Amino acid sequence: MSVLHADRNKLFWVTVTRSTQVVVFIHFNTDSDLDYREQFPDIRPLIRRQFSGIWTRENAIRRFPVLQWGPQYTLKKLASDAIAGITVGLTSIPQSIAYAVVANLEPQYGLYSNFMGSFVYAFFGSVKEITIAPTAIMALMVQHKVLQLGPAGAILASFLSGCIILLLGLLNFGFVVQFISMPVITGFITAAAITIMSSQIKSLMGISSAGRSSSFVDSWANVFENVGQTRLWDALLGFGTLAILIFITLIKGRGSGRWRSFTNNLNLLRNALVVIGGGVLAYGFATRDLQPFRLTGKVASGFPTVELPPFSTTFKDEFYDFPRMLHILGSSVIAIPMISILEVVSIGKAFTKGKPVDATQEMIALGLCNIAGSFTSSIPTTASFARTAINSSSGVRTPFGGVFTGILVLSALGLLTDWFYYIPKATLAAVIIAAMVFMIEYRAVAEMWRIKRIDIIPFLVTVVSCLFAGLEYGILIGIGVNLCFLLYLISRPRIDHRTIKINSTNALILRPTNDLAFSSAEYLRDRIIRMASEHAADVVVIDGELIKYVDSTVVKNLSGTVTDLNAQGRDVLLWRWNREVQYSLYRYRKDQFMPLFRADGNEEAMIREWKSPPFGEGSV
Repeated sequence: MSVLHADRNKLFWVTVTRSTQVVVFIHFNTDSDLDYREQFPDIRPLIRRQFSGIWTRENAIRRFPVLQWGPQYTLKKLASDAIAGITVGLTSIPQSIAYAVVANLEPQYGLYSNFMGSFVYAFFGSVKEITIAPTAIMALMVQHKVLQLGPAGAILASFLSGCIILLLGLLNFGFVVQFISMPVITGFITAAAITIMSSQIKSLMGISSAGRSSSFVDSWANVFENVGQTRLWDALLGFGTLAILIFITLIKGRGSGRWRSFTNNLNLLRNALVVIGGGVLAYGFATRDLQPFRLTGKVASGFPTVELPPFSTTFKDEFYDFPRMLHILGSSVIAIPMISILEVVSIGKAFTKGKPVDATQEMIALGLCNIAGSFTSSIPTTASFARTAINSSSGVRTPFGGVFTGILVLSALGLLTDWFYYIPKATLAAVIIAAMVFMIEYRAVAEMWRIKRIDIIPFLVTVVSCLFAGLEYGILIGIGVNLCFLLYLISRPRIDHRTIKINSTNALILRPTNDLAFSSAEYLRDRIIRMASEHAADVVVIDGELIKYVDSTVVKNLSGTVTDLNAQGRDVLLWRWNREVQYSLYRYRKDQFMPLFRADGNEEAMIREWKSPPFGEGSV
């Protein structure tokens, strides 16, 4: 058996046979011979590789996906993209108008937000199914800012969020979304859906009172306070439209043959059909000088002015400069980009059927969409799950399908705005509520309950916080609670233990199962000392095979642990530790730690050798 031995000045190998001890190699150890100083990596090759790859053909294709699919583009693909893009546009137009209302903006702002992102993503997006447009969550995120700053608040939020998303994409910071767990995401989506549905109940019932705000609590308080203002015809139209939309969604794909095809196509066009039907009904009443419904009203015709985002504004006779606008936008400047990134990456993964999604490229594309959109009065935009699903099921072949959606929206702005006047508000409310009903993550909650019930806690905390404190604060609270769970697990590492007795020696063998950081240092020290006392150990063997990292706090506490155990008359051996971890301990107290390390393959042989070291005390 070959064993490595050392004392303060020497390192040497000893070959042990049944009758002899033969010194094979003796080497005097000096600081220059055993270099355990921490070596900092040379980052120059990494920097050279990064910059040398910027102008390569592969990187150009990755950052400009149009260069990949463009040369193979055919008329057949163009026809498929046109059909898919127009189908998405027919759904997107009424939804965008409805989401503008959710954001407390005039209806045309929904259309302003619905074409620039489609054009930009067509050339920079890497997932052909994704559609960039205003969403209910984005509308809700800027809702309160619009009440304080007017449209300028939403437009500036689009520009700032676009800049942040683009910067994070260029810095390859896609990993940040990994800090938002599934329970928190599920809770946020559920709370957003409930909040949006609550804000539309008054329109569904024909109540004209705006209320204090569109938050969850204020929305229901407004409904209960003004329930007497309910308009019968609005309520009948709203609830009837809602029932039709839910019914069409539920029968999607049922049956077989032509009936199955019919239900699928009907589901694709359901929003457009009910909005057109409601508008025709309201127009028919208007020709007879009747107006039983509350209508959307005049939608400004024409295209938006192309101009710089507003870095100052005057709203309600009060001037706001950029610092003041930024102060009012507050945490939403961070929350909107994070939620936008989360949505575009998760939706991209959902529709690529297992293929990898380039999160960096998606962030770059989304950032450019929002920056460009802010020049045409757009609110923040991101990937829309419902419209992406329609795009996918319509047979889109490339991201160029978004161009046709954008053209259709621009055509609507130029030609159809007069007709939008007759769209009943109850119909738009039903469209929004029907979409939100199916956004609530019922299945995800059931899965959490079945898989890991403790995940219900961050889910419920996120839901309650978002409903009562607001979405941007709610998701931060949810992330914070979930990180507390993670930190608790890190600060309480599992320590496997077993005892062996060799002759009269009680040995306790401890095996931490993961790396050690500062949060676990005190716990590790207390646990080792307590277990050594409980098992009356003569020698404590700490097996470091699974420990690849320690920080300075752990090193100092480990030194204190060794001192405390020695004071109790117990010896300590450090068995099978990683070389880099050993060097970290040497750099703190070489004289204390160097004699403690062992690399033997068998713990019994190691302990027997410790009891009778061939070279006396100080051998390791």
